[in-house]
Amino acid sequence: MASLGIPQNTIEILKKYNIKFQKRFGQNFLIDTHVLDKIIDAAGVSSNDFVLEIGPGIGTLTQYLCENAREVMAVEIDSSLIPVLSETLSGYNNVTVVNEDILKIDIKKIAEERNGGKAIKVVANLPYYITTPVIMGLLESHVPLENITVMVQREVAQRMQAQPGTKDYGALSLAVQYYSDAEIVANVPANCFIPRPGVGSAVIRLRCHSKPCVNADDENFMFRIIRASFNQRRKTLQNGLANDSSLGVNKEQAADALKQMGLKETVRGETLSLGQFAEFSNILGSIKL
Repeated sequence: MASLGIPQNTIEILKKYNIKFQKRFGQNFLIDTHVLDKIIDAAGVSSNDFVLEIGPGIGTLTQYLCENAREVMAVEIDSSLIPVLSETLSGYNNVTVVNEDILKIDIKKIAEERNGGKAIKVVANLPYYITTPVIMGLLESHVPLENITVMVQREVAQRMQAQPGTKDYGALSLAVQYYSDAEIVANVPANCFIPRPGVGSAVIRLRCHSKPCVNADDENFMFRIIRASFNQRRKTLQNGLANDSSLGVNKEQAADALKQMGLKETVRGETLSLGQFAEFSNILGSIKL
């Protein structure tokens, strides 16, 4: 099968199968070989690797993965694309196509069976509406992951790698950075897709930590504090927490914790680093006891 990275080959397949773009699945098919090469390079895909691909579409990126990886499992939710993938991937014997919802698959079991329990690589051109649930689902599942390299909306990629004090910094930045090092490796204009999306895209690589990079006594409590502090990001941190009754934290306790850290009572959550949030939640947890 000819490379789908070349636009006329993609158009041919789309016409042959009379493919209607499914808005509910956020389908935009990549037609730029340079971007495909960048994704493979960023993920560091080699002949030793088992790669899990999410949302192969018509198989454009899958072809490149098959050329470079030991084995590829491609998970596609749209059953109408399965016959297309049978054709476009017919030249490869190292790929398995699974017609499932990635959010309902046991990835840990796949890693055990296909990669001997060793860390796997995940590559995806994700529908933008499902980006955050998929990525956070992967990171929070404690599945052995080496890296996740995904095409996402540029704005979301910027939020994932944002640093304290910037407008893009928020709960997503902290959650992603708790589990990984995030780096945008390519910005991708709309003309690299059929049909053209209405927003800019970016490829971001998340290099997963073997263990979290900060020490939080209660991971769940820390993330509840983070979410509360960004729910009302213009408020001071202590006011934001006191306004969230589910936390059971009052202003005096928050002020005491900030004082122990050498921070002012007027500090906002958007200025705290991940390490500071971990320390703050640890102190608050001990005060509440």
